[in-house]
Amino acid sequence: MKYLSTRGHAAPQTFSDILLGGLAPDGGLYLPDHYPRVSSEELESWRGLAYADLAYEILRKFATDIPEADLRALTRKTYTAEVYCNARDGDNAADITPLRRLGEEGGTTVSLLGLSNGPTLAFKDMAMQLLGNLFEYTLLKTGDELNILGATSGDTGSAAEYAMRGKRGIRVFMLSPHKKMSAFQTAQMFSLQDPNIFNIAVEGVFDDCQDIVKAVSNDLEFKARQKIGTVNSINWARVVAQVVYYFKGWLLATTGPGQKVSFSVPSGNFGNVCAGHIARMMGLPIDKLVVATNENDVLDEFFRTGNYRVRKSAETLHTSSPSMDISKASNFERFVFDLFDRNPERVAGLFRDVEEKGGFSVADTAAGARVASFGFVSGRSSHQDRLATIRDLAARYDIVIDTHTADGVKVAREHLTPGVPMIVLETALPAKFSETIVEALGKVPPRPAGFDGIEDLPQRFDVMPADAAAIKQFLAARTGR
Repeated sequence: MKYLSTRGHAAPQTFSDILLGGLAPDGGLYLPDHYPRVSSEELESWRGLAYADLAYEILRKFATDIPEADLRALTRKTYTAEVYCNARDGDNAADITPLRRLGEEGGTTVSLLGLSNGPTLAFKDMAMQLLGNLFEYTLLKTGDELNILGATSGDTGSAAEYAMRGKRGIRVFMLSPHKKMSAFQTAQMFSLQDPNIFNIAVEGVFDDCQDIVKAVSNDLEFKARQKIGTVNSINWARVVAQVVYYFKGWLLATTGPGQKVSFSVPSGNFGNVCAGHIARMMGLPIDKLVVATNENDVLDEFFRTGNYRVRKSAETLHTSSPSMDISKASNFERFVFDLFDRNPERVAGLFRDVEEKGGFSVADTAAGARVASFGFVSGRSSHQDRLATIRDLAARYDIVIDTHTADGVKVAREHLTPGVPMIVLETALPAKFSETIVEALGKVPPRPAGFDGIEDLPQRFDVMPADAAAIKQFLAARTGR
């Protein structure tokens, strides 16, 4: 399996070649040169596999340069009940991603796929824990080191830091929007005292943080000298690790070959739902991929109108589902590459338009007419929608969900098809967003053991302007290069 850039960088790469990097040298994102197909017979043979072994079966199709024994050892080291031990009462932590059937709605079964049982209580742990082990495995073989530069709107940062803390040869420099995460999210990151973890609170919004990461990554000389890599979903390994739980969700929700299911995915940066797109391209029987946004609805606007229009920082709203407060969806380029039949020149031109004109349109074009064939539908959710959905699920099903998952449920209900199971991907445990849960239900959500009083711990972070040059200087001073 070789990898190529969405913008046409000429030299195909192996999985290990692109693992520690992020952006391609031409500013594009890496994708495999083809999507491996999973037959119905192979899919059926995976029923009953432990999550770690299912992850191995899928990842070995993409990481063909890693010895299979090593890859199996890595997935079994990652996906254990000890790591994913925060399952709610009544769930089985050994399942890693338990499926909770809520009930019958609109002539079909609606379920939640539990993805938030890892150490930071968010779905990002599903990929990040594996990424940490892959990084360590690769660096131990080469004797090299890695400086991770990442951006987070809330959950990626803590998941990355908990996955990388204490790992040999790795430093993490994580950018987050100053005072725009929940108190719990902020405390999870800023309370870490590990010497290889550096938190930088950027005076701006998430998109400013993301732009800085891209600007630094596009300075190829600086990137090489500082040995910079990324854990954001621009990193292909992050995305492919997320493909696994779509297969697991399908296997848990179905009883036989060929049965279709739909997935509703709270999404701001398009990484999580991009993994669903890849699973569908591999042959997983997916009916609809429901893109659920909050008030920052750049993705909903595209799937409704064909217009991709990024927002400026001043237009990006601070909402009660802050991990989706994103108005420039980095991973969207991977889908556009497939939408335009993998034409890198066309994709490069479109994303030049994004930088120069603020967006592009496929409305009334052949490409626009093809969007529906990929199974995408969309919708948006507001703060009041979130509160209403949280209250409804608590009353109807005796379950408390977080604000992002509430967005997913609200939009999922707008796209139910009788007889086609709907699986909503859980984003995080509600404890991470207790302020809104209290507003909705009048009570503080339960916390897993060990998280009481996290907001009161000492915090260590630096506040900096949204300036790539300043971030470069900060990073260089701490690496000694």
